[in-house]
Parts: sequence; C-alpha cells; structure tokens
Amino acid sequence: MILERFLRRRRAEPEPELVDDGTLVLVGSCFDPARADSAVVAELRAAGVAVEIGPFVMRHVLTLPDRAAVDEAARILAPDGWVVAVVAADERPLRVRISRQQVLTGLEPARERTRMAGLAQRLGGDAEGYEVLARG
Repeated sequence: MILERFLRRRRAEPEPELVDDGTLVLVGSCFDPARADSAVVAELRAAGVAVEIGPFVMRHVLTLPDRAAVDEAARILAPDGWVVAVVAADERPLRVRISRQQVLTGLEPARERTRMAGLAQRLGGDAEGYEVLARG
C-alpha cells in the first residue's frame, strides 16, 4: 500500500493529446508534390525539432468542391481520429484542413500525403500539402 502510493506519486501525468485549436506552432510544411517527405523530417531534425519525441499534429490542406464532399471526407476519416474543418465556407472550392496527432517519421508523412491525395481525387478535389504543428 505504501509502495503503491509512492509509485502513484512518482508517475508522470500523461500529456494531453494535441488538438489543432490555434495554440500550436508551425514547425514544418510541404506544399511541393515533388519534395520528399523524408527530406522534410530531416530538415526538422536539423532545425532542432525533437522528431523522435513528438507529439505532432499533421494538418493536411485540401480543396474540395462542396459541403457533400467535406462531409464524405469526415465520414471516411473520423474512425482514424482525423478532424475535418472547413477554413472558409464562402469560398469555392472549399479549403479544408484535416488534422490529427501522430508520430512523425520519414514514412508517416508520405503515407498520409498519399492517402489524402487519393481521397481528394476521389471526392473531386485536390490535396495541396501539409503542415506539421507542435506545442510552442
């Protein structure tokens, strides 16, 4: 019982999950389809970002033709923890931000960028690129 109390006190509280709520800082981005995602991760490391530690929020920027496409994207991505938000509802095509917390490796951004490009194409839109956000 005493040992249990001691161990409970010594455990670090888990950090809350990152949310793309405007409080995070942009640490990297890629809007060039020819640029390698592993190069983006390498540049973050070179800039002193602790890529191995994280956590990070990946925020993909897509354009989609209408609200129905946005709703379909949200339906498809929600089970995997992605949050879909329209940037400006009065613009056409709609500019959409799709974000979630994830590990940042050379492979992860490439895999997710490919997924978002396929989704955008399927819904009649375009995947512009992504941003990497972290705590300030």
